[in-house]
Amino acid sequence: MNSFIEVFEQRQGLLVETLWEHFQISIIALVIATLISVPLGLLLTRNQRIAEPIIGVTAVLQTIPSLAVLAFLIPFVGIGQTPAIIALTAYGLLPILRNTYTGIKEVDPALKEAATGMGMNSFKRLAKIELPLAMPVIMAGIRTSMVLIVGTTTIAALIGAGGLGEIILLGLDRGGDANLILLGAIPAALLAIILDVILRLFERTSAKSGFRSLVSLLVIGALIAVGPLVFAGNQKNDLVLGAKLGSEPAILINMYKLLIEEETDLQVGLEPNFGKTDFVFSALQQGSIDIYPEFTGTALVALLEEQANSNEPDEVYKQAAEGMADTYGMALLQPMEYNNTYAVATTQEMAERYSLESIGDLEQVQDQITAGFTLEFKDRQDGYQGMKELYNLNLGEVKTMDPGVRQRAIETGEVDVIDAYATAGYMVDLKLKVLEDPKNLFPPYQGAPLMRQETLDRYPELEEILNQLGGKITGDQMREMNYQVDFEDRNPETVAREYLVEEGLIEE
Repeated sequence: MNSFIEVFEQRQGLLVETLWEHFQISIIALVIATLISVPLGLLLTRNQRIAEPIIGVTAVLQTIPSLAVLAFLIPFVGIGQTPAIIALTAYGLLPILRNTYTGIKEVDPALKEAATGMGMNSFKRLAKIELPLAMPVIMAGIRTSMVLIVGTTTIAALIGAGGLGEIILLGLDRGGDANLILLGAIPAALLAIILDVILRLFERTSAKSGFRSLVSLLVIGALIAVGPLVFAGNQKNDLVLGAKLGSEPAILINMYKLLIEEETDLQVGLEPNFGKTDFVFSALQQGSIDIYPEFTGTALVALLEEQANSNEPDEVYKQAAEGMADTYGMALLQPMEYNNTYAVATTQEMAERYSLESIGDLEQVQDQITAGFTLEFKDRQDGYQGMKELYNLNLGEVKTMDPGVRQRAIETGEVDVIDAYATAGYMVDLKLKVLEDPKNLFPPYQGAPLMRQETLDRYPELEEILNQLGGKITGDQMREMNYQVDFEDRNPETVAREYLVEEGLIEE
C-alpha cells in the first residue's frame, strides 16, 4: 500500500492529465452516439421493416475487436483522439439505439390510440406521449453505453489518444508494475461508477421531466467537449515525433526533439507509446507523425519483408535505407552504434540446469519448456518462425503476451524462455542469460530516425542535425539509460538531456 501511495504522489500530474483526457474522450463519444442513435431509433419505430437489419448492423459493430477498429482507422483519419472517438462512438450505438426503439414500442397501445383519437398526428403523438414515457428506457441505454465507452477508452492510448490507458500501458511495459496498472485502472473504474450514478439520476428524473433530461444531458456533454477547444491556444507543432511503446523509443524521440529545437526554430511535439510497429508506421505514412525511431532490422524484415543479404550492420543499413526509399519514399537516416537485436533469453538457473548456451540447445528440452513471446515475435520470420526453420525447433508451449508481461512471467517462473531486446533495462535487473545465435537468425537492429522524404525535403537541415547521433550510443549506454527510466523511474527527457550534454551535442 505504501508503494502505491508513493507512486500516486509521484504521478499526480500525469494522473490528472490522463483522467481528464479519458473523461473528455468518453463524453464526446457518448454525445455523438446519442445524437445518432436516438433520432435513428425514433425513425425506426416508424419504419419497422428496416429496424431489425439496422439494429443488427450496430450489434455487428460492437463485436469487432476495438484494436482492429483503431488500426483500420489510422490510414484514413490518423492517430490521436479522432479515430478513438469514431471507434468508441460505434461501440456506443447499440445500447442507445435498441433502448430507444424498444422504449417507444413498449408504450401502451391504448395511449397511442387515445392520442390519435384526440387528433394528434404521428409527430405530435411521438413528442407529447411516446417520447416522454420512453425516456427512462432511453436513459438506461445511454447509461449502459457510457459504462461500455469508459471501459473501452483505455485501448485508445495505443494510438496516441491519451487517457488512463497510458498509465496502464506504462505499467505493463515496466514488467507488469502493479502500482502503475492500478493507478490507471482504479480511476477508470471509479469514473465509470461515478458517471453511472449521475446518469442513473438523469434516468430517474426523466420519468417526470421527459425529453428535457436528455436535452440537459446533451448540453452538459457538449460543453465538456467544446469548452477546452474554446480556451485552448492556437500553437501548432511544426514536427510531431512518434515512438513505439517503451523507454528506449521515448528516450530517443526526446533526444531528437532537444537536438532539433536547439538548432532550429521549429516547434516539436511528441507522441510516445504506440503499441506496435504497424501502428506507428501507419501513422507515419498517413502524416499524423513526421519522424520516429525505427530499427534497421525491423525496417528490412517487418516493413520491407526482405531477408538480410548480410549480417554486417553497414550492409543491413544500406539495404534497409535503399528499400525504404524505393518502396515507401521514406528516408532512413544514419543509425546509432548500439545493436538492439532480438535475443532469446532464459534465467541463469535454467541455463545451468540444461546446459543452455545457444538457441540450438533448446532442441533437447523443447518439450519441457514454456516460452513467453510477444505476438509480433511469434509471427515474424526473424523471430519464432525463423527459429523453427533454422534451428529445427518446435517448442512444447508458446504463450503470447505483452512485452512488459513476459519479463514478469520469466521472473515468476511462469515461462522458461522469452524473446528479449539486447539493450532492455530488465536484462540487467533480472540478470538474464542470452542464448547465442550462431546461425545469425537475427539481423542487426540499430536505431535510426525514419521519416517521409517529403519531410526531409521540407526541412533538409534535419539530416545533419539528427545524424549527429549516427555512430553514437553504445549498447552499454543504451541499457543504462533504459534502466534509469524503467527501474529508477527517471523522466525520459531528463535522461536524454543528460546524455546529449555529456556528449557535447547541446548546452547544459
